[in-house]
Amino acid sequence: LVSKVAAIQMASGPNVKANLAEAEKLIKIAVQQEAELVVLPENFAIMGMAETDKVKIAEDLGSGLLQDFLKAQAIKNNICLVGGTIPLRSEEAGKAYASCLLINPKGEQVGRYDKIHLFDVTIEASNESYTESETVSAGKDIVVVDTPFGRLGLAVCYDLRFPELFRAMVEQKMEICALPSAFTSLTGRVHWESLLRSRAIENLTFMIAADQGGYHVGGRETHGDSMIVDPWGQILNRLPHGTGVVVADIDIGKLEHTRKMFPALEHTRLQCGLLPQ
Repeated sequence: LVSKVAAIQMASGPNVKANLAEAEKLIKIAVQQEAELVVLPENFAIMGMAETDKVKIAEDLGSGLLQDFLKAQAIKNNICLVGGTIPLRSEEAGKAYASCLLINPKGEQVGRYDKIHLFDVTIEASNESYTESETVSAGKDIVVVDTPFGRLGLAVCYDLRFPELFRAMVEQKMEICALPSAFTSLTGRVHWESLLRSRAIENLTFMIAADQGGYHVGGRETHGDSMIVDPWGQILNRLPHGTGVVVADIDIGKLEHTRKMFPALEHTRLQCGLLPQ
């Protein structure tokens, strides 16, 4: 089973309508290149001046401008669409979930993953500090969904640093992982490629990593370098800089053959810790 997949790279800003127009344009380019599965980056619809901006536009599950956009794009283009992340309302005051929705070509939501690991870090070299947990509620559930392309797992950005999450997805038979991201420029330069290839290699899985890339109105710089990596850790295609689309063929037959010839997953001897309750 060979499928064309795409990762979209953009530099979102505070203007939701402008971001959606840009996303629509890039989805169209991906579809013109025959992509059947398209992955948008984290925060594709808004990267505001303040972290609270996304909470203000948070939607109830099932209705709202952002969800309507994703459904309309999936139907119009006859694709499966991984909707980066959008803010969905949380029961915690002043917070939203960073929710990654999987929409099928009929416009139905067939998967929802809420980002589990929240980015609360200080990067001294660039004098940046982030406290994502102030505005985002952490998810708890692993999500792996049957698709026409294979078993698709969903993870987001900072999740990439937690190998136990990916191993837990493999235990749910993940074959492809979609990873919407907004990696910082500094951490991206040193860690992004290494982490992506490591997750692909150790789990013998395809990685479709769609990253924000460029300068944002709020003063932030993201790394870009969106890429698609095969189960052997080889980069099939990438976009180092700028706005655009990364397209590649993924071959589940090749994945199955690799796992058979190199059965590292069957050789596991230690169990990773459980996710938080």
